[in-house]
Amino acid sequence: MLMITVSGQAGSGTSTLVAGLCQAYGWDYLNGGMVFRSHAKARSMSLAEFSELCKQDLSVDRALDEELQMHMNKESGPEIVESRLAGWWAFKEKISCIRLWLEVSVDERVRRVIAREAGEHLQRKQEILAREQRDLSRFEELYGLNPSDPTPYTHVLDATALNQEEVLAVVQSYLEEAK
Repeated sequence: MLMITVSGQAGSGTSTLVAGLCQAYGWDYLNGGMVFRSHAKARSMSLAEFSELCKQDLSVDRALDEELQMHMNKESGPEIVESRLAGWWAFKEKISCIRLWLEVSVDERVRRVIAREAGEHLQRKQEILAREQRDLSRFEELYGLNPSDPTPYTHVLDATALNQEEVLAVVQSYLEEAK
């Protein structure tokens, strides 16, 4: 049964938070990227090829989102769903759960991505901003929404100045309050 959705921009710490929640509670999770990768593999396509297909054929992108929503609605589904639009889907489907958006400044997200993957600050920043713009354009075209619009979220956490343990503790307090 879905307990929490975790959403945020690239480098905001969603995957790190999900790992911490899974370890703390023994929960299962589903990551939108996992769904994407499994569909690419099923079509014998590289991630880049599948990404290009999604850009050219929006019905493929919609099918991925529909699959994510299906898993979110299963009583035996994961306790955590992580994706840019997971909070929106839970909101639209009226799923009673915590819908979290992790807000982190772009410079801090760049720093985190560089620490994880290396690279030069300006180049990484340009890549992150370009990806955000592409994603925003796609989400607006597909669904008329902006993932960072706070409307669907029960909690928006500014994690810019927090380390992973602090973020986990705050989110655990949200979960305790919701009991």
